[in-house]
Amino acid sequence: MADEPLVLGIETSCDETGVGIVRGTTLLADAVASSVNDHARFGGVVPEIASRAHLEAMVPTIQRALDTAGIKASDLDGIAVTAGPGLAGALLVGVSAAKAYAWALDKPLYGVNHLASHICVDQLEHGRLPSPTMALLVSGGHSSLLLSEDITSDVRPLGATIDDAAGEAFDKVARVLGLGFPGGPVVDRTAREGDRKAIHFPRGLTGKNDPEYDFSFSGLKTAVARWVEAKRRAGEEVPIADVAASFQEAVTDVLTRKAVKACKDNGVDHLMIGGGVAANSRLREMAQQRCDRAGIRLRVPRPGLCTDNGAMVAALGAEMVWRDRAPSAFDLSADSSLPVTEVHVPHTHFHDQAYDALGGGAA
Repeated sequence: MADEPLVLGIETSCDETGVGIVRGTTLLADAVASSVNDHARFGGVVPEIASRAHLEAMVPTIQRALDTAGIKASDLDGIAVTAGPGLAGALLVGVSAAKAYAWALDKPLYGVNHLASHICVDQLEHGRLPSPTMALLVSGGHSSLLLSEDITSDVRPLGATIDDAAGEAFDKVARVLGLGFPGGPVVDRTAREGDRKAIHFPRGLTGKNDPEYDFSFSGLKTAVARWVEAKRRAGEEVPIADVAASFQEAVTDVLTRKAVKACKDNGVDHLMIGGGVAANSRLREMAQQRCDRAGIRLRVPRPGLCTDNGAMVAALGAEMVWRDRAPSAFDLSADSSLPVTEVHVPHTHFHDQAYDALGGGAA
């Protein structure tokens, strides 16, 4: 274990400042400072508030992670950071902090992809990823089916959301029902008291001629809003728990149906589910049932590793070091629309001379 790379990861793509420390595939620390309460009164994440919160939380969160891991910053073999996708201002805070620490400590820097990190985090719980890996990533900003032969260099998108992501739909439906923000956890809790068969809401993009791996939840969100509005106009009580359960059933039905189909079509005998919505209890239950019937092994990290966190970034960074991937140059910048096919951002054409002064990033 002592020979495995010791890497610190920084995640600031949205409203949580996450710092994780990983040795190989072993999690040593996972420190998170969330600003979700600062955004709740606005019903969604405010980018400027998120950026300010990251600035305030960065140094103490890094120190907390180091203390938890029982190491000094100088012990690290590398610094990994989410370079994208995400909120531009929030990403810049994390990238700037990572560059500062890497420069000061004379350590290699790895700018990595947020989505690939969500896949790689599963290694901390279930061991190294098989090759290929089929991944269903579902969060507030993404609903994607991805096939990866090598998590450090080869991630191929099979399908993605064409409008609202699953997590975004949860937030909007929670707002319609007056359940608060963020919507995912509160809808999940409320749905446990409801009848998921009470209302049949539409399943987007499941027709014979629809894209087989793409997702659409905008129509579902609208259908829920119109159903609730019609009840209220008629002066009838809205069965909130039933609506929440029926909506959640529609989302999880589509996600799991398409994910299992992708595994079968591509000859992959396992499925990894990640992202914040992967913490949803009904999604986990339905995915397990469908995977069992199809003879597919399901890998889902514990809920704390599904939401945005620094551990997932550290996990991918450690894999980069382990496989001797090229570090990033010190002119690394944030890319709010970084495609998942760019798993990490190595040297650029504008290679920083100061980087060479540090020894070229040899690790």
